Amino acid sequence: MANEIYTFKQTENLNQGKYSELRHLTECIEQLYPVRVRFINIKENRWEFVFGQDISQELIVDAKLIALEKKYGIIIYGVSKLSAEQQSYIAGLYQIVLTTNRQSLKRNIIYFLQTKAEEILFNFADTIRKFYCGDEIHLRGLIEFSNYCARDCLYCGLRKDNKAVFRYRLPSQEIIDIAKSAMVLNYKTIVLQSGEDPAYSIEQLCYIVREIKQQTDCAITLSVGERCLADYQKLRQAGAERYLLRFETSNQELFKKIKPDSDYQARIQCLKDLRKADFQIGSGCIVGLPGQTVEIIAEDLLLMLDLDLDMIGIGPFIPNPETPLQADNKGTIEMMSKVIALARILTKNTHLPATTAVGSIDPQGRQKILRCGANVLMPNLTPQEYREHYRIYPDKICIKEQPDDCHGCVGAMAISLGRTIAQGYGHSLKSRV
Repeated sequence: MANEIYTFKQTENLNQGKYSELRHLTECIEQLYPVRVRFINIKENRWEFVFGQDISQELIVDAKLIALEKKYGIIIYGVSKLSAEQQSYIAGLYQIVLTTNRQSLKRNIIYFLQTKAEEILFNFADTIRKFYCGDEIHLRGLIEFSNYCARDCLYCGLRKDNKAVFRYRLPSQEIIDIAKSAMVLNYKTIVLQSGEDPAYSIEQLCYIVREIKQQTDCAITLSVGERCLADYQKLRQAGAERYLLRFETSNQELFKKIKPDSDYQARIQCLKDLRKADFQIGSGCIVGLPGQTVEIIAEDLLLMLDLDLDMIGIGPFIPNPETPLQADNKGTIEMMSKVIALARILTKNTHLPATTAVGSIDPQGRQKILRCGANVLMPNLTPQEYREHYRIYPDKICIKEQPDDCHGCVGAMAISLGRTIAQGYGHSLKSRV
C-alpha cells in the first residue's frame, strides 16, 4: 500500500469543494513541515486513503493515526518531527474544514484564537484566498464625505459628544468631482462613507449616487449607517450596488455597552433589509474591544457565516483619547491576523480588506493581513485637508498623502507581494439564486 498513488474517492459529505480544500491544506503542511499527511476515510474498523501519493519506507515506521470527524482521519508520517502542539494544530485545521456542527466549529475557532499562531494557519488561509479569489487585489477608492454623526459610540472619535473634532460636510458636487477623479487612477469602485449624518437626505444621497454612476464607470459602495428599508431600496434603484454596515460585535451585552444609543436587533434588521433591497452586503466586527473574549470573537465569525456576507470588514480596536475608552488597550496585529485567516478559511470567497486601521497599529499591518487571506485595499480619495478630521481612531496612516500617493503605494504593495491590481469591478463572488 505504501507505493500506491491514491486518487480521490468520493465519500459521503465530502464534496469537490471540501476535497479541494483538504488537498490544499495537505500541500501547505507538507511544504512547511518535514512530514507527509494522508487524509483517510474510516469505515467501522477499516480505513482507506482518500488521496495522497507514495510514502517512503522511512516515514511509514514513524506514523500516527488521528481520528477527526466521525468518518474521517489523518495519518501523519514522520510524526516524531512535530511537537504535540503542532500535531494538534494540524488536526484542528482539518477539523475546521470538515466540521458542520456549530458547537464543534465554535470550539475549533476558540482553539485557534487561544493558541499561539503557527505559520500553517496563515499559509492555508492565503492558499484558500488564492483558490477562491485569485491573486488580484481589488481597490476601493474611499471618500469620507462627512464626519458628523448622530450616534455616541464609545470607541469612535466621530461620536456626537466629541466637541474636540472639527466637523465638516462635503457638498454634493464636490463628492461627485472627487469620485470622477478616481477614473484617472483607474479605480473601479467608489466607497462613500460618513458618520450617521441626517443632514444628507435620502434624495440628496440618491442624487449623488446617480450622478456618479452617470459620470464614471465605477461601482458604488455606501457606508452611511442605519436607514429604513425604503431608503435602502431607493439607494439601490439609484445605482449603488454595495453597502457596508458592521455589526461591530455579536454579543448583545457588549454591543449595548459600546453603542449605548443603538439597538442590536435594529442593526441586524438593517442587514436583513439590505439583503431585501438586493445590495451586496458588507459587515464585520472590531477585534480587541474592552470586555471582548475569544468566545465572543468566535460568535462574531459564526455570525458572519450566518449572514452569508459578500464582504467582511474586520478592524482592530484603537483607543481614541477623545472617547471614554481612551485608557483601554488596543487590538493586536497577532489577533487580527488570526481572525482574518479564520474568516477566510470559513467564508471561502468573501471579499476581505486589509484595512487602514491594521496599518495604523503595525507598519507592515496591511501586508501581513494580505498574506493571511485578505484581497482588498481601500486607498483614500478624501482631500488631504479633510482627512485628519475623520479621526475615528488616532495616528491614522496616510492622512498627509494625496490620492496619487495612495494609488502608487498600494500598487507597489501589490507588486511586492507577487499580486496584481484587479481591473474589474470586484463584485461579489457569491452565487445567489
